[in-house]
Amino acid sequence: MNELFSVKDRVVVMTGACGVLGATIVKHFAAEGAKVVLLDLERVREAGEQLAAEIVQAGGEARFFATDVLNREVLERNYEQIMEAYGTIDVLLNAAGGNMARATVQPDQTIFDLDVEAVKLCTELNLFGTIYPTMVFARAMVEKKCGSIINFASESALRPLTRVAGYGVAKAAVVNWTKYLCGELAIKFGSGLRVNAIAPGFLLTNQNRALLTNPDGSLTPRSHTILGHTPYGRFLEPEELVGTLQWLASDASKAVTGTLTVIDGGFDAFSI
Repeated sequence: MNELFSVKDRVVVMTGACGVLGATIVKHFAAEGAKVVLLDLERVREAGEQLAAEIVQAGGEARFFATDVLNREVLERNYEQIMEAYGTIDVLLNAAGGNMARATVQPDQTIFDLDVEAVKLCTELNLFGTIYPTMVFARAMVEKKCGSIINFASESALRPLTRVAGYGVAKAAVVNWTKYLCGELAIKFGSGLRVNAIAPGFLLTNQNRALLTNPDGSLTPRSHTILGHTPYGRFLEPEELVGTLQWLASDASKAVTGTLTVIDGGFDAFSI
């Protein structure tokens, strides 16, 4: 059997693990034989523990720990919990983040109405919510000179989207951090340490559903604009991310680091 893409028995830690995307991803890795650690906010503990229980009932290995990706003390406690449970970390998926309504410019506003404090908060969540977990959890990878870090960027990191001010800036910074960190880790700790990022296209999630769909489920004008610029002509499904993530988590991408993989149904490539 070809084990090139195998993630069996690898300890996969994911921040922001309990949303629509996170749940799909951790279930996939668990089904592939990985030991998954779900990290998310205390307020979603019940959902996180239920998700972990579902994975275990399906024959997988999973644990949920409440976290705060902007709190170093909480992350250090998570590190201790993970090391006590599994003794190592093989893969880190930095998926915590998200847009904030106040960090956007609405159709009836101009750039002079932008809430700069909200942009700062959005940048802190998406950028520093990636940096802090990496600083804590990558220690386990450095000790054994092996590990894969996968950061979650966004389509808006590549092409500025109308209205989306803070989020695009923050995700662009995540891409830059990814490229910086790949060199920093490989040069100082060895080529077994890899850092990459993915840029998902447009998916319907709990976070953007109100923006992309009307109360009756029909598509908003913004959705029609997005799909009109997407060669696939549809929104992506969460399951369409897992193949790329498994590739980046496995030995199949052993020489791949510092890259951004776009998964968007052609949106970034399309003009008119």
